[in-house]
Amino acid sequence: MNKDIQAVRDRIEELRRMVEYHNHRYYVLDDPEITDAEYDRIFNELVSLEEKYPQFDHPASPTKKIGGDPAPSFSPRKHSIPMYGLDNCFTMEKVRLFIERISKLIPEHELDFWVEPKLDGLAVEVIYQSGIYSAACTRGDGSTGEDVTANIKTVKNLPLSLIDPQNAPPYLEVRGEVVIPKNNFEKLNALKMQKGEKVFANPRNAAAGSVRQLDPKITAARPLYFFAFGAGVIHFRGENRWTAQSEIASGFRKLGIATVPGGKLCRDLNEIEQYFQEQASERHAGPFDIDGLVIKVNEKSRQDALGFTARSPRWAIALKFKAIQEKTRLEQISIQVGRTGVLTPVAHLAPVNVGGVMVSRATLHNENEVRAKDLKIGDLVLVQRAGDVIPEVVRPLKEERTGQEKNFVFPRTCPSCHTQAIKIKNEVAWRCVNLSCPARLEQGLIHFASRQALDIEGLGKKWIRIFVSHGLIKKLTDIFRLQKDDLLKLERMGEKSASNLLDSIQKSKQDVTLPRLIFGLGIRHVGQQTAKALAERYRDLDELAGEDEESLQAIADIGPEVASSIISFFNNPDNRNLLEEFRQLGLWPVSSKVSSQEMPLKDKKFIFTGSFPGLSREKAQELVEQLGGKAVNSVSKNVDYVVAGEKPGSKLARARNIGLQVIDPDEFLKLIDNKD
Repeated sequence: MNKDIQAVRDRIEELRRMVEYHNHRYYVLDDPEITDAEYDRIFNELVSLEEKYPQFDHPASPTKKIGGDPAPSFSPRKHSIPMYGLDNCFTMEKVRLFIERISKLIPEHELDFWVEPKLDGLAVEVIYQSGIYSAACTRGDGSTGEDVTANIKTVKNLPLSLIDPQNAPPYLEVRGEVVIPKNNFEKLNALKMQKGEKVFANPRNAAAGSVRQLDPKITAARPLYFFAFGAGVIHFRGENRWTAQSEIASGFRKLGIATVPGGKLCRDLNEIEQYFQEQASERHAGPFDIDGLVIKVNEKSRQDALGFTARSPRWAIALKFKAIQEKTRLEQISIQVGRTGVLTPVAHLAPVNVGGVMVSRATLHNENEVRAKDLKIGDLVLVQRAGDVIPEVVRPLKEERTGQEKNFVFPRTCPSCHTQAIKIKNEVAWRCVNLSCPARLEQGLIHFASRQALDIEGLGKKWIRIFVSHGLIKKLTDIFRLQKDDLLKLERMGEKSASNLLDSIQKSKQDVTLPRLIFGLGIRHVGQQTAKALAERYRDLDELAGEDEESLQAIADIGPEVASSIISFFNNPDNRNLLEEFRQLGLWPVSSKVSSQEMPLKDKKFIFTGSFPGLSREKAQELVEQLGGKAVNSVSKNVDYVVAGEKPGSKLARARNIGLQVIDPDEFLKLIDNKD
């Protein structure tokens, strides 16, 4: 191996160590040492080198956490030793009896206990060989689980290479829980509701559903964390042994493996009870769901002496918290319209204290959910806080019905604008597709004015909320009818700010392209790439609005669901009226529909690095794409031009190292002008 190649290999290994180290600082210790930008620079350099030198590819590289190809199914995988479940109890008296029972079985021994919060997630086993991540499987039936090696590999805080692998056990089975933080669970469910998909009942279901995705890329996109609680088979080196549960936890942490937060040694029942009360009082404040404590005999030799029953260890027990459920009356069901137009039924409840929080409203998700639970207005219902966070109606108490309860009829029109609601193919949600619907307007305006759409500088969330609340904007086209006198009446809006905003609005109208306008309309499932594909196919919004589903599906990447969404949007009378107003205002970009063969930058690849005064990077990339070129992110020999602005990043040095053509922003604009 020559010196240059060896230097590359050394650099790749150094970068891998750096990325794993900073992952550990960020995800496990919650104590990052570098900024996100610095981390991105290191990570991107590693990605670039691995792409350029595939001979140094390694399955334990931290770049592998993005997920691989989808699997057709999960294969069974047998555990070396069974992953037993735990016996549960709900009172300290049961814990006392547990301690008495094991004390009789090993009377000559003093006992202490390793006690840790019981995370409510999915139990999995992770295997390391020679300090490198090797495999993973779910608990399954205890003897055999499902092989989820590709998916668990993507978990945020799980190292693919252990710290100091030379001194790690040559073979190590780590058992733990995969969980999702409560705040991320809420965001995940909110996103699923926007898409009209069935939401997860609690964070545990979300974690389990994420791990069992056939496509690892979906798992990689979910905020999963792994916390170890025990071990299966371990092959140690020499005399180094972990002889107690507390030593296992300490040993894992030294190897970079996160353990269940808060684990501690307790010497007797009193210390266990005190710890239980502490955890019970703080359970709602923590980032993860816990449903009790796990109490284990600490010494491994005493665990071995106690052994197992047919289904659980004799040396461990779970002390569960009291379930947080209460009864209350379902007084009414209303319909809430979300930013994407989804009509969501909301339960209005007689206020009830559930786990220290007063609950008076709870989402019912969709029409199918109301029917499946057979809910009636006036029912006495059982309410819980799903994952101790989100209020949820569990079920009606049918035995308490008096006959006065009323069926709920799901509306077929939007309660806000009275537009006919539609249901898109393969979805359970009813939607309002009227862009001017008051319930949708604010979020629609934010999207419309965003950088990727009309790019109206100065028109951010704050001013949009103010304009809507003062009645200055009631639909998208009202943006272009704003008057300076109206703006000056608003608090904190000065002469210069008003002039700048109006100038920015006019500039956006002059500069808008058809792809940006299509994207800005906020048509469900139509992102930037789909908007570009539509603009390449259709001359203007009129031509697009007159298309049928079959023709739309003939376009690459547009399937039945996207086509149905587009048709529903343009079939809405209010949306068609809005398009006519766009035309009258002069906001009517037309696609040149130049054939790909005539495009002067066809197949040319550009990389942009640094900042570009007077020209946003998004606009520069758009100019390239309009002329048939492509903006890419990774440096490789296939790149034709590297456009380097002010304060360029590490891409510039890598580009020069491999002899790529580098131009400055002025040269880029001359190139574009000459190609027009």
